[in-house]
Amino acid sequence: MATIPQQRLFSWNTVESSSDLDRLRMVFSAIPDEDLMQAMEAARGKGRDDYPVRVMWNSVLAGIVFGHPHIESLRRELRRNGELRDLCGFDPFMGSDSIPDAWVYSRFLRELFRHQEMIDGMFHSLVEMVREVLPDFGKVLAVDSKKLESFGNPTSKAPGDGRRDTDAQWGRKEYSGRRGDGTVWNRVVKWFGFKLHLLVDSQHELPVAYEVTGAAASDMTNLLPLVEKAVERHPGFLEQCEELSGDRGYDSIDNNEKLYSEYSIKPLIDIRNMWKEKEGEDGTRSLYPDRADNIVYDYQGNVFCVCPVTGEKRNLAYCGYEGKRDCLKYRCPAAHFDYECKGRGRCHPSGSEYGRVVRIPLETDRRIFTPIARSSESWAEKYKKRTAVERVNSRLDVSFGFEVHTIRGLAKMKLRVGLAMVVMLAMAVGSIKANQAYRMRSLVWSVKKPKRRAA
Repeated sequence: MATIPQQRLFSWNTVESSSDLDRLRMVFSAIPDEDLMQAMEAARGKGRDDYPVRVMWNSVLAGIVFGHPHIESLRRELRRNGELRDLCGFDPFMGSDSIPDAWVYSRFLRELFRHQEMIDGMFHSLVEMVREVLPDFGKVLAVDSKKLESFGNPTSKAPGDGRRDTDAQWGRKEYSGRRGDGTVWNRVVKWFGFKLHLLVDSQHELPVAYEVTGAAASDMTNLLPLVEKAVERHPGFLEQCEELSGDRGYDSIDNNEKLYSEYSIKPLIDIRNMWKEKEGEDGTRSLYPDRADNIVYDYQGNVFCVCPVTGEKRNLAYCGYEGKRDCLKYRCPAAHFDYECKGRGRCHPSGSEYGRVVRIPLETDRRIFTPIARSSESWAEKYKKRTAVERVNSRLDVSFGFEVHTIRGLAKMKLRVGLAMVVMLAMAVGSIKANQAYRMRSLVWSVKKPKRRAA
């Protein structure tokens, strides 16, 4: 052992008193698992109880909290760490010999498959707990999907041999955007496996509802079922929910219309250019195609007036959403911003100081026109909150081990995702109740290095 010449005045424990095991204790104290434990104990009956259900369950949770990628990694940690064994409930007199074999864990996980509904129930119970400690939880939502690659190999029509995954599908997602110099970029991601559809609270970055499907499942058709699940499992959920943001993969008439008409949730969903027929030279359509008029709009919801004298195209001034009329209100830009327009008299012959007022019913096109106008600064600002779901996805990859894993099959993936969601919410509830809300989104607690004093 190398000799340390000088001992420090303070030990590490005085700098950071919370150990790794405190995180696990916090999960144990918050997770509502008693019904699951009783159900699994009843299923075991009067059989051998060499490895009690509760001990096995605690150790599985420990593997998730401490980021073990597979059972062998967890077993090595349990053999090495006596404190962890005691906390999970293993016999202290047996030491490392009390750790179950790998096949015992495999059998226990197979039993958990049969109780997937109860694990989902724990998740929704934790959502209710979060709602109690965070009154604004669920007010602003975001939705996205995440690729979950299978550890198995693609299979042909022949039966799988254990290394193949007969449940997984090929998935594909396309990303595009515009660089600062105006050039367009495009990237296609393909994977073999599954897809996680995730509805999260944008303010607190915590999950509200989720679903695991094959990778080929559509994002668009899975949005409303997620919302319906949240509404069904959480009475009163809609009373505080105001907005939902999502990328253009969720762009559809049904999603926009039903979110607002049935759930009173304002959609903030990016839009694709679905105009197949040839538009005008500037990519616009007439708002009133049945008569001669100078009001036009594009597929992104921008509304313009074309000056009847100069032909100059200007953005109409957005004046908000009128709920009673279910329409967006716009005004003449010259009147609203008080500048000279040569064609103002021809647009509005009466000469009112307010200028021409244009009201666009949402029914004109539910994809393009939404209660928060796409062309407004408010829409752009609120849409930025969608990135919250991307950060949740990143935590699942990095902290919960979905970037590198050994999971095959839909049942195993659903179980593993469900356990991750339960632990994520249990950590949040435990942290808030312990007056450590700043840690509610962190599975890993890092020690902050003290700042060095200036010489």
